[in-house]
Amino acid sequence: MDRSATDPEVEGFLALLTTRRAPKTVDAYRRDLAAFAAWLDRPVGRITTEQLEQYLAELRAAGLSPSTIARRVAAIRSFFRHQALLGARTDNPAAELDLPRRRRTLPRTLSPAEAERLVEAANGTTPRELRDRALVELLYGAGLRVSEAVGLQKSSVDLDARIVRCIGKGSKERIVPIGRQAAQALRRYLGRGRPFLDVRHRPELFLNAKGGGLTRAGAFLILRKLAAKAGLEPERVHPHLLRHSFATHLLEGGADLRSVQEMLGHADLATTELYTHVSDRRRRELYFQAHPHARRKTK
Repeated sequence: MDRSATDPEVEGFLALLTTRRAPKTVDAYRRDLAAFAAWLDRPVGRITTEQLEQYLAELRAAGLSPSTIARRVAAIRSFFRHQALLGARTDNPAAELDLPRRRRTLPRTLSPAEAERLVEAANGTTPRELRDRALVELLYGAGLRVSEAVGLQKSSVDLDARIVRCIGKGSKERIVPIGRQAAQALRRYLGRGRPFLDVRHRPELFLNAKGGGLTRAGAFLILRKLAAKAGLEPERVHPHLLRHSFATHLLEGGADLRSVQEMLGHADLATTELYTHVSDRRRRELYFQAHPHARRKTK
C-alpha cells in the first residue's frame, strides 16, 4: 500500500511544496517518499537516523545510481525540515547521512566556429526557414531551455529593448538580453515569416507548419536538420547543447559567473560553476596546441 498517500504529514508537506516548486519536482518527491514509506512500513515521520542508514545501504546494494540516491535523500531531508518548522520534530534524522559522491560530467559544447556554422545553416527566406533562424539564434544567443523557447508568447519579446521574458523552472520569470543578430532574425521572422504560418491566430511566438505552437520535438528536429546541413553530427546537436555553448562562450569571453547564472536562471551557483571547468579545459587544450614550449612530444 502507498502509505505516503494516507500519511497526513506527508500530504501536508507535498501540498506546501506544490506552491513553491515545479510540478515535476513535487511528483518526484511524492514517488521518493512513497518508496521510502513502503520500505519502512510505518509513518515516515517516525524514522531514526539508523533506519535511514539501513535504507541507504539497501539502495546501494540494489545498484541505484548515486544521483538517484541523492535525490531520494533530498526528498526525505526536505520533509524533515518541514517537520522541524512545524515543531513536529526537533531534529532532522537525514541531516548527517553520508551520501555517495555524485560524478558531475562536464557539459558538451560546440566551439564558437561550430555554433556559427549551425546558425548560418539557417539561411533561407521561406516562413519556416525564417522561423528556424530565429529559433537557433534565440537558443544560442539567449541560452534558453527548449521548453522556455517553445513556451514563449509573441508578446514575450521586446525587440526595441532587445530582451526576452521567459518562464523557467518553478514558474519563475526572468529577463534575458538578446544580441543584435538574434533581434534581427526575430524581426525578420515576425515580419515576413510568422504571418504566413499564423493561420489559427495562436499566441505562441514559434509556430509549426500547420499554425499550431512549435513543440519540443519539433525544435529537436529543426536543429538536427540544421546540423546535417552545417556538416555537424546531427545526433550530437540538440537544444541544450546550444544552452551549454551559450554559457561556456560567455565565460570564455570574460562574463562574470553571477551574471551568467542569472541569464541561465540557475537557482544554484554551483550549477553554473560547472561551465568554468569546460572553459579551463578548453584553455589548456589551446595552450598545448599553440605554445612552442608546451606542445606535447610525439613519438
